Amino acid sequence: MAIDVVNSPKHYTQGRFETIDVILDTVQHLPGPEGYLVGNIIKYMSRYHFKNGQEDLEKARWYLNKLLEIVEANMND
Repeated sequence: MAIDVVNSPKHYTQGRFETIDVILDTVQHLPGPEGYLVGNIIKYMSRYHFKNGQEDLEKARWYLNKLLEIVEANMND
């Protein structure tokens, strides 16, 4: 059986749950921009060991820093 790199890429299916399902469950109550950023953080954190290593960790950090900017700005409003 061929690996379906579009619907079930190996780097997103290493654990008990597919990453997309974890993301959708986690962000369902977050506002749009925050949900988007958290989703990307989860995506890069869940695959770094299986795909791009340090590059994915740096991408996760970038999205986390952007999320912190938004949260901090909202606190000051």
